[in-house]
Amino acid sequence: MIQWTNYAKKLGSKGFKIMESLLLINDPVLNGTVVSIELPNEGSKLDFESQKNGLVGHLRGHLHNHDITIEVIVNESIESKRSFNDQDRYNRLHEINPNIDLLRTTFGLDIT
Repeated sequence: MIQWTNYAKKLGSKGFKIMESLLLINDPVLNGTVVSIELPNEGSKLDFESQKNGLVGHLRGHLHNHDITIEVIVNESIESKRSFNDQDRYNRLHEINPNIDLLRTTFGLDIT
């Protein structure tokens, strides 16, 4: 984990923020010499795969283990974002601050 995080920080300082965030999105799981990382979609996997060789080289060199491999698992079961209509937004704001109703009636605002 230390070397994984160090590599991510090194990439971040070089301007590779996407790869840094992919490395830090989930903790990798070690199973023998196979490191598994779970990513949210195929696009993330493609970005990760393009930079994977550098990471493997870093881990092999710093951990003195040349049998290390990385497996990428795509988990698209993350709940999709729900689109909200105006009424949903108003209801949520009303939950946060009931005084929004006073604002709406004072200025004659309508929810459409």
